[in-house]
Amino acid sequence: MERGEEPVIEPHAAERALLVDVSRRLVSAGLCAGTAGNASIRVDEGVLITPSGVAPDAMAPDDVCLVAPDGTLVAGVGPSSELPMHLVVYELTGAGAVVHTHSSVATALGTVREELPAIHYAITAFGGPVRVAPYALFGTTELAGGLRGALAGRTAALLANHGAVVSGRTLDEAYDHAVLLEWLCSVYWHASALGSPRVLGEGELDAVRAQMARLEYGEPR
Repeated sequence: MERGEEPVIEPHAAERALLVDVSRRLVSAGLCAGTAGNASIRVDEGVLITPSGVAPDAMAPDDVCLVAPDGTLVAGVGPSSELPMHLVVYELTGAGAVVHTHSSVATALGTVREELPAIHYAITAFGGPVRVAPYALFGTTELAGGLRGALAGRTAALLANHGAVVSGRTLDEAYDHAVLLEWLCSVYWHASALGSPRVLGEGELDAVRAQMARLEYGEPR
């Protein structure tokens, strides 16, 4: 850069760096392995999403792709193959960020159950019991379309024989939701191994929501 020239600021530099950081945190937390899993953030121009086939430890902010709301590539080489799924989540939920994982217990549960029941009151973070979307080939519009029923009134879904997808107001919240979903699946798995788990009914979940509202539980201070 010549003296007197203004430095070039990469558009959405902070969001790009955060996507790289969260991708690495997903691996460290055991929620993804290798190049599996992906994350995205909604921006004014569309969606920033992690690239296809790049391991998080080799990923750089410049690798993050920008796509228009209709899926057209605006910047970058190749967005995640699960871009259609991310776009459907944004369409259905109005979320600010989406995380897709291949976490082991959530993936296992999605092969034997039709939903994760209300094993703990924390499931209200997702709107209630988490449904399992039907199996479809990864990276397809069929997989994305199958989420429509599973995400009705929800912010998370399990993907049959595949993994899980969660959303949040921010990328940090979406990451926390991915961790929470795996924990809930683990609790249900251990409870099922011990016997027939007691699950919370809708009335009990309504009481949880009311209590959270009274206490402003989970709201920023």
